[in-house]
Amino acid sequence: MELDSDSSILETKMEEEEGGFAKKITIGVCVMEKKVKSGPEMFSAPMKQILDRIQAFGEFEIIHFGDKVILEDPIESWPICDCLIAFYSSGYPLEKAEAYAALRKPFLVNELEPQHLLHDRRKVYERLEMFGIPVPRYALVNREVPYQELDYFVEEEDYVEVHNNRFWKPFVEKPVDGDNHCIMIYYPSSAGGGMKELFRKVGNRSSEFHPEVRRVRREGSYIYEEFMPTGGTDVKVYTVGSEYAHAEARKSPVVDGVVMRNPDGKEVRYPVLLTPMEKQMSREVCMAFRQSVCGFDLLRCEGRSYVCDVNGWSFVKNSYKYYDDAACVLRKMFLDAKAPHLSSVIPPTLPWKINEPSQPSEGLTRQGSGIIGTFGQSEDLRCVIAIIRHGDRTPKQKVKLKVTEEKLLNLMLKYNGGRPRSETKLKSAVQLQDLLDATRMLVPRTRPGRESDSEAEDFEHAEKLRQVKAVLEEGGHFSGIYRKVQLKPLKWVTVAKANGEGEEERPVEALMVLKYGGVLTHAGRKQAEELGRYFRNNMYPGEGTGLLRLHSTYRHDLKIYSSDEGRVQMSAAAFAKGLLDLEGQLTPILVSLVSKDSSMLDGLDNASIEIKEAKARLNEIITSGAKTIQSNGLPSWMVDGAGLPPNAFDLLPKLVELTKKVTEQVRLLAKDEDEELTESSAYDVIPPYDQAKALGKTNIDIDRIAAGLPCGSEGFLLMYARWRKLERDLYNERKVRFDITQIPDVYDSCKYDLLHNAHLNLDGLDELFKVAQLLADGVIPNEYGVNPKQKLKIGSKIARRLLGKMLIDLRNTREEAISVAELKSNQDQDSKVSTEKEDAEYQSMFHIKSDDMKRSSTSGDVLKVKIKNDDMRRSSTTSDISMDQDDDDDKETKYRLDPKYANVKTPERHVRTRLYFTSESHIHSLMNVLRYCNFDESLQGEDSLVCHNALDRLYKTKELDYMSYIVLRMFENTEVALEDPKRFRIEMTFSRGADLSPLEKNDSEAATLHQEHTLPIMGPERLQEVGSYLTLETMEKMIRPFAMPAEDFPPPSTPAGFSGYFSKSAAVLERLVNLWPFHKHANSNGK
Repeated sequence: MELDSDSSILETKMEEEEGGFAKKITIGVCVMEKKVKSGPEMFSAPMKQILDRIQAFGEFEIIHFGDKVILEDPIESWPICDCLIAFYSSGYPLEKAEAYAALRKPFLVNELEPQHLLHDRRKVYERLEMFGIPVPRYALVNREVPYQELDYFVEEEDYVEVHNNRFWKPFVEKPVDGDNHCIMIYYPSSAGGGMKELFRKVGNRSSEFHPEVRRVRREGSYIYEEFMPTGGTDVKVYTVGSEYAHAEARKSPVVDGVVMRNPDGKEVRYPVLLTPMEKQMSREVCMAFRQSVCGFDLLRCEGRSYVCDVNGWSFVKNSYKYYDDAACVLRKMFLDAKAPHLSSVIPPTLPWKINEPSQPSEGLTRQGSGIIGTFGQSEDLRCVIAIIRHGDRTPKQKVKLKVTEEKLLNLMLKYNGGRPRSETKLKSAVQLQDLLDATRMLVPRTRPGRESDSEAEDFEHAEKLRQVKAVLEEGGHFSGIYRKVQLKPLKWVTVAKANGEGEEERPVEALMVLKYGGVLTHAGRKQAEELGRYFRNNMYPGEGTGLLRLHSTYRHDLKIYSSDEGRVQMSAAAFAKGLLDLEGQLTPILVSLVSKDSSMLDGLDNASIEIKEAKARLNEIITSGAKTIQSNGLPSWMVDGAGLPPNAFDLLPKLVELTKKVTEQVRLLAKDEDEELTESSAYDVIPPYDQAKALGKTNIDIDRIAAGLPCGSEGFLLMYARWRKLERDLYNERKVRFDITQIPDVYDSCKYDLLHNAHLNLDGLDELFKVAQLLADGVIPNEYGVNPKQKLKIGSKIARRLLGKMLIDLRNTREEAISVAELKSNQDQDSKVSTEKEDAEYQSMFHIKSDDMKRSSTSGDVLKVKIKNDDMRRSSTTSDISMDQDDDDDKETKYRLDPKYANVKTPERHVRTRLYFTSESHIHSLMNVLRYCNFDESLQGEDSLVCHNALDRLYKTKELDYMSYIVLRMFENTEVALEDPKRFRIEMTFSRGADLSPLEKNDSEAATLHQEHTLPIMGPERLQEVGSYLTLETMEKMIRPFAMPAEDFPPPSTPAGFSGYFSKSAAVLERLVNLWPFHKHANSNGK
C-alpha cells in the first residue's frame, strides 16, 4: 500500500513532534452499526476491546463514520483518515466505500475490491485453488433457472455424478450464494440414509436431521463436495495480518446439532494449536483475498487440512490474550504504513494491563456426574483402550434356495454385468426393490420349466420365496444396512444369440442366499448409550466435570473404530452418544465419529481351519458321551472341552423335543396371521414397521405389543421361518444326527424371544432356554478352542491385528507422556528466567526473523515434542526408533489445546481413548490371548497377565454377552524416574455384559428393565490382584508374540507435523512459534 500522495500528514506530524507534541494517526471505522454495536455500546465486545487497546497506546485517534454518513452522505464529505477499517455486511454500499478509498487513499486493513468474491462460494474456491490452498474435492452444478435439467448431473441412490466426477454419500451440498447458510449433508443407505441440514445457530441448535430426505435439491446452483470426517470438530481460524493466526475448535454441527454453551450462554470453543502447514495456509488466505483481518474454516481429516469457507472480517470473542495480540499487530501495521519513522517496539508494560479484568473461567453446562474412585496425586490416567461387543440384536438369519425362474436369473445378469458364470450381490435399495418386485410376481406360482419332483418340494420352494418376500417387505424401505442377497449361478446352457449371430451361455439355475436379521434392537441402542454414559462418569478420574470437560478442551484424543456389521456400527454410534452427551439420531453421529476397520474387527477367515478342528473335537466330546474329567490335579479349565455339562449328550434329545414344541406354537400364530392378512384386517390398525425411524429408538413399540404382534420388525411368518429352520438343522431325522453347531443359534432365539416376545406366552420356552443355556455355556467358549493352547492359537490368529494396534496405542501414549514430562522439566527450569528478560523477548516479538525461528526449533532443548509418531519425531534430537508404521495415528486428526489462550488449570493433561467395537469372536479371542499368553513356548515360566482368582472367575463366566467389554487403562506415575519400568502401569478389567438371565426374578433393577425388553450390563471386574503392578514393559513382552508387528501395518501418509504444547520459556517462545511459522523458506533478511 502506498502512503498519501502529498505526504503532508507525515511532514506535519514531524514538525509537530519537533514542537513537542505529535499529531495522532486517524483510524476510520467505516462499518454498518449493526456489525459493531453491542447494546448501548458503539462497538461490539471484540471490536471495542481491540480499539480501546489501540487507543491506549496514545498514538491513534479513532473516528466512527456511522450509518447515516455511510448510507446518505457523499464520499467527499466523509471524514478523512489515515487508515480505514471497512468491510461488507448486508445493506453495506461496498462500491461507495471503494470510491472513497480511491479518492482519499487511506491505508486499508482489508482491501475492498476482493470482498466481492466472498459472496460467491464458487469464486472463493477458485481463488483458494489459484493460490494452491487445499480445498475438499468438489464439483459445481450451475442452473440458470430452478429445476433446470442438466445432462452432466446424475443422481443415484448413494451418489451424485457431476461431469463424470462421482461423489459417494456422505457428501455435502452448499448453495453457491455465500450468504445462504443452508448446507445439507446426505448420508449413505449403509448408515441408515437421511439428510442433515446445517444452518446459522438458532437458540441451542445448529443443525437438524431429516431421516426421510434422500434426494438432493434442484431449485438452484450448488457445490457438491466430499464429506470430510473430522472427528466431530471444526476449526475456526482468525488472522490479524499475514503473520498472526489464532485458532479455535468447537463441536461440529454435523454431529448432533446441539450447541455447547458455557454458563454465560456463549458457545464453548477452545483455542488449539495450528500446524506449521496450517499457519502457512493462514498466511496464504490473507494474501489471496487481501484481507488482513480474516476468518476462515479449516477441516482436519486424516493428517491433512483443508479450507472449506472464507468469511472475511472476523474477531475472536472472549479472549483477552487474543485482544492484546490483535491490538499489538494492528498497531504495528498502522505505524509501518503511516509512520515508519516511529518505533513500533511494544512498551515494557502494555498500557491497558493495569485495569484489565480477570478472564471468567469456562465451565460446561452439561456436565458429567462426577468420578467414582480416587487415585494417588502422583498417578495420572494417560490412556483408555476398550474392546466392546455390540448390543442386543435380533437373531441372525439365512435363507438358501435354488432358483430357476427367468425373472430372477435375468435380475442376476442385470447386476453382474451380463456374465453368466459370475455371482452378484444385491444390497442397495434399488437392487432389493427389483428383487422384491420379481418375488411378488413369483410367490403364488409353482416353478415353471421343469417337472416337480414332489408336491412337498414345490411347497417348500414356494414357502422359501414367501419368506424372501416377507424379509424384503419388512421395514417400509431399504436401509441397506441389514439385508443382503447373493445369487450364484449353478447350471448353464448354450443358446443362440437373440440377433442370430453365434451362441452365448445362459444360466438356468442359481443359488439364492438371503442374509438378514442381526439387527441392533431398541434395547441394544439403549444398552450402548447407557454404557457410554457409564464410561463418561467412571473411567476418567481427575477433573470435577469429568470427561466432557477434558474432551471439549481438546485434551481428550478420542478415536472410535467399528467392524463392518450394521449392528456393531450402530452400537458404536449409540455408545458415542452417551459418552459425549450428544443428542438426536445415530446416523450423523456414526458418520462423524466412527471409523470402519473390518480387517481389524471383522471375520474369522484367518482361523477358519483351527475353528473347524475345534468344532469337530467338540462334537466328538459331546456325541461320544465322554465325561470331562479333571486329570493330574490340573485346574478344571485346563481339560479339553472344559465347561461342558457332564450329561451334554443326554440333553440333546430334550433340546430337539422342546424346539419342536415352540416351533409348532409359532406355526399356528403364523397361520392365523396369514389368514388375517388375506382378510386385510390386522395391518389396517398397525402401520408397517419403519426401520429408519427405529434406528434412533431406545424403547419398545407399545402398539405392536398391545396388538399381540412380535416385537420389532419381525412378523409371525418370519418368526416361524426362524424356528422352523432351527428345528430342521438341529437334528437330521433321516441320518439320526445332531448338529451341535446349531446350539448357540437355538440359545440365541430362546433368549431373544424370552426378552422381546414374553407377551406371546410360548409354552415351554423358558424350559427350552434353560437346556439351551446349559449346552451353549459349554459349546460357545469351546468353539474358539477346546483347551488353553488351542484357544491361544485361534485367539492370536483372529485378534492379531487388533493386538498390534493396541500395542501401538500404548507405545504412542508412552512416547507422548515422556515428551511432555521432558518439556515440563525444561519449562520448570526456564521459568527461573527473570521477568525483565521475558519482557524484552516479548517486545521483540514482532521483529523475529525466520532464521531465528529455524534455530530455536532445531535446538535440542526447545519444543522437543514427539507427539504421536507423525508429529515432530526429530531424528536429530532423539535416538528413539519408534513405530512409524502406525497408519492410523499418522492419518489421525489431532486437536491440541493451546495453553496460553486456554483458561484451563492443567493444559498439559492429555488422555488418549481408543474404542474398538466388534463381535463375540473378537472378545473371546482377545480374552483368550490375555489369559493364556504364558502358554506360548517363548514365554514358558512366565505368569499369566490374569491372576489365578480371575482365571477361575473367567472359567465360571460362561458367556461374554452383549455389551461385554475388556478395558486397559494406562497410568503414569510422575514421581518415579522416566526410565523406571514402574513409570507406566496397566490396569485390566472386563465386564460380562448383559449376561443376566431373562428369567431372573430376584433382581429389582433387572425386573424393571425387563419391562422395557432389556437387561442391565454387569459392572467391571478386575483381572489382576488388588495391589499388583503390571508394567507396560511386561504387558508388551507378553503380548508381542501374538500381535501384528508395527511394520506390517500399511505405510503412513505424510501428514503435517504438529508444533507441540510448550515453549522453552514460559509462554514466550511458544507464542513466537504461533506467530512466525510462515517464513520457512524466506531468506534471513526477509521482512
